[in-house]
Amino acid sequence: MASVLVFQGTVIHSIDSETLKILDNATLVVTDGRITALHKSTNDLPSDSFPPNASIHRLPPHDFLIPGFVDTHNHAPQWPMRGLGQGLHILDWLNEITFPVEARFADPAYATSIYEHTVEDFLRQGITTASYYSSRHREGTKILAEICHRKGQRAFVGKCNMDRNAPDYIQEESASVSLRETEECIQHIRGLSKNDHQEHLVKPVVTPRFAISCTPELLQGLGEIVKRDDALAIQTHFNEAQQEIDATTELFPQFAGSEADLYESYGLLNARSILAHCTIMTDYEKERIHSLDCGVAHCPIANMTVGGGFMVAPVRDFLRRGIKVGLGTDSGGGWASGMLAVMRQAMIASNAREVLSEGKDKALSFEETFYLATLGGAKVLCLEDRIGNFQVGKEFDAVWVTTTTGLQSAMTPREDGDSPRRVFEKYIMTGDDRNVAQVYVRGRKVAGTR
Repeated sequence: MASVLVFQGTVIHSIDSETLKILDNATLVVTDGRITALHKSTNDLPSDSFPPNASIHRLPPHDFLIPGFVDTHNHAPQWPMRGLGQGLHILDWLNEITFPVEARFADPAYATSIYEHTVEDFLRQGITTASYYSSRHREGTKILAEICHRKGQRAFVGKCNMDRNAPDYIQEESASVSLRETEECIQHIRGLSKNDHQEHLVKPVVTPRFAISCTPELLQGLGEIVKRDDALAIQTHFNEAQQEIDATTELFPQFAGSEADLYESYGLLNARSILAHCTIMTDYEKERIHSLDCGVAHCPIANMTVGGGFMVAPVRDFLRRGIKVGLGTDSGGGWASGMLAVMRQAMIASNAREVLSEGKDKALSFEETFYLATLGGAKVLCLEDRIGNFQVGKEFDAVWVTTTTGLQSAMTPREDGDSPRRVFEKYIMTGDDRNVAQVYVRGRKVAGTR
């Protein structure tokens, strides 16, 4: 017998980047993890709208459902170092802070302990989908994927590739070893759900850290893996900071500073490419990533605290050009593990961008920022046909938000007479994980305070 969940109350989701739908008396029906009906009004529903065995959940006034947040750029092994090294230039930050921490993930016991907490933390904050960089360690990568699978998070997991320009204690032995271990991780991740009847929640992603840390042989080999397998996603850092761009140009002078040409030449740019940061972009590079349908992971917290300078990605221009954009926590270059903090910083960064562009690039609206955290991120990960909003036919990845009064959370207290829009805005701008009552992935409850 089919499992049927029914939610009645306020439902909020994005239709597109400018259209936010707030249905304050909706009925949403989920059958075996998939949305089978969304009625805009609960009043006068037909008696046969859902079967008698349905589990009915009536949301209290001022509670609401939103789609699960999508984190398009996240470093799982950096979760225990969030907030460290703020203000350092990117390459110095890697050498002084990041690489010593990531090296600890050579120990499977340590990896298991940290990743258990890492995945739980992101889930409890409503991040139902995350694209994770693991460390460069094969066993640690497998452990991360296994934990995501067991805890029910929708995830992309990639073994970080880095066979040069890193300390000996973390640099990979050779390109051939890196490629072999990458393919082993891909097969292991795909095997996690071999007995499931539905498509895998956890997927592999090819993950060259960035061109600085990869020899041409390694980049070529990764491109060949992608060419043979058109289901594989790719993620890397792209035009993150001036120090990184200068180092890349010195290593690959034949591309005259164009990371778009560099990665494209190795077969690593396509519709499944997730390009983190993209803060310093020429018009040519914007045109190339648009023509190749690549997605941008905008990480405003990291871009304004680590890397060397006040870096504000041209998100308005990306959207104007039709480039796919989502948000990333970039934990731990970004100090936050919650999407609410990233959304707030994205608005602040866009205000700065408007000033710097002398008004040409208008600041992001509240509606656009929420879109980037949900449906926009789903598009970057090529999952918009499955998640991102509550369109009938999609899978039910959702957060049940409970709003609060007094000092029950950091949220601006709700008051009598608040409209659904007003309460929603209070949650987005001031809420925290205490406002997350329940978290669902494909209809399964995976986290929450209730």
